[in-house]
Amino acid sequence: MDTAGLDILNQAGFWAMVALTVAGASIAIFPRNILYNVLGLALCMTAIAAIYVFLGSLFIALMQFLIYVGAICIAIVFAIMLSRPLHLEMPPRPASKVAMATAAAVLFFVAIVGVVLKTDWTPSAARVADSSLWSVEAIGRALLTRYELVFEVISLVLLVAIIGAVITAGLSRRLSS
Repeated sequence: MDTAGLDILNQAGFWAMVALTVAGASIAIFPRNILYNVLGLALCMTAIAAIYVFLGSLFIALMQFLIYVGAICIAIVFAIMLSRPLHLEMPPRPASKVAMATAAAVLFFVAIVGVVLKTDWTPSAARVADSSLWSVEAIGRALLTRYELVFEVISLVLLVAIIGAVITAGLSRRLSS
């Protein structure tokens, strides 16, 4: 096949992935069934990973697929499967729990705003000029050494979410029987 034919095929594949991204995003937004929403999100994130492949960034495509499709979407599916059925009536929440949750949310928001306002967001000239800082090898080395704790914390957050869903499912089964 000649170069022009490959370019047309490449463009067609790229636009097909864009169409799948839009279709997945639509499925993630419009249906009223939450499981369909999660499956639409998984389709959208998979198509975005494919777009990264078309753009020549295999590492980012793999990370997109592993993290968003492989971890987050599956964790959401497990949380849905283990949570209480939607047709059951929710018990009223105690005002003390609502107040504590609101206080924690406000405290977290203030902390995030403080970090954003104190951070110097302009890139240094040395970082912009040195492209080796953004190579796949440098990113991989940083993720496995300097930012290892971040990935461990993310896995703990996912574990806590799943344990919370299991506890919620256990409570709803005891309340419904």
